[in-house]
Amino acid sequence: MRKRVSILINDLDTGGAERVVSIILNILYKRYDITLFMMHNIIFYDIPKGIDIVIVGDSKLSDSGLLKLFRVPLLALNYKRLSRGGISISFLSRSNYINILSKLFGAEIKAIVGERAMPSLHYKSGIGGFINRLLIRYLYPKSDLIFANSRGNAIDLKVNFGIERGIEVIYNPFDIDNILKLKSERLELKSGFNFVTVGRLDEGKNHQLLIRAMVEVEGNLYIIGDGTLKEKLQELIESLNLEDRVYLVGKDKNPYRYMARADIFLFSSNREGFPNVLVEALASGVPIISTDCRSGPREILAPDSSVNISLKDTIEVAKYGILTPTESLSRMVEAIKLLQNSSKLREQYRDKALNRAKEFHQNRIIEDFINIIENS
Repeated sequence: MRKRVSILINDLDTGGAERVVSIILNILYKRYDITLFMMHNIIFYDIPKGIDIVIVGDSKLSDSGLLKLFRVPLLALNYKRLSRGGISISFLSRSNYINILSKLFGAEIKAIVGERAMPSLHYKSGIGGFINRLLIRYLYPKSDLIFANSRGNAIDLKVNFGIERGIEVIYNPFDIDNILKLKSERLELKSGFNFVTVGRLDEGKNHQLLIRAMVEVEGNLYIIGDGTLKEKLQELIESLNLEDRVYLVGKDKNPYRYMARADIFLFSSNREGFPNVLVEALASGVPIISTDCRSGPREILAPDSSVNISLKDTIEVAKYGILTPTESLSRMVEAIKLLQNSSKLREQYRDKALNRAKEFHQNRIIEDFINIIENS
């Protein structure tokens, strides 16, 4: 008899955790009896036909963060009622709270929670941040297992939330073969030097930094993604007279065709868990410049260095890309000009990129997920 596994996540809209869940579903559904539980019936990524999908509650995307938190106990009770037992693996904080609470309410499950961001930074301020920090400190230790998608996130849970017991690190899996296939899809970018970035249009991703950098460098910037700051970013583009060089592309299921044709991939995030787009850019063979935010970029681009290092006022020409301090326009521009003016360095990064990406191949990483299922 196949083991029963529930996957719990807010939804499968665009995002790193959502893409990881789609990959896991496509690999594990043949091996286990899997049910996908979500709060919102939104599916952007491809998942296997025949997967049972259950909507846990009537939570609305338009709800405020506080309202979503206040509804967590009710959703946990619903999840307990709908639960099919066995192993329950959740992704993202709200789903993690629901997973653990349902177990505390009596659901007969093994509650395994995945931390996808650095919570001390992600929930740094405000009453919502305070409540989230409190829930993480109180609830996470009551789970059966915690897995983090980077060493930086694991350290954060131990140091800043007092979670002493073992936390496993499981990096995000990537369908490298599919990326290699999709990146060859036909696409024409403007003539000249082209930059690409991919990410949700929100404050944390800090696309404003890249838009402002375009004032000081030559080339075109394609921003792939959607989010609440779309109008604000368009206004910034227009105020800087960059309409003919900076483009808000919107969501795209195949960002790899942009990456593969770009001269440089840019990433400006202020905080991360494990930024999938950096591995995807490596697989697409494009040189990378990324902020050295906590956590993820350093583990991907400078794996031999300490995760405790964080650049303050210098750039670092790392093994697999260039790192810059967060929120530093001058250092981002410096890094762009350095790489833009060195075809030799760009070629060196292109030559190394695919082999580094293959270290995160789904066939390697999925074994870690199988191990936690089999040992639970």
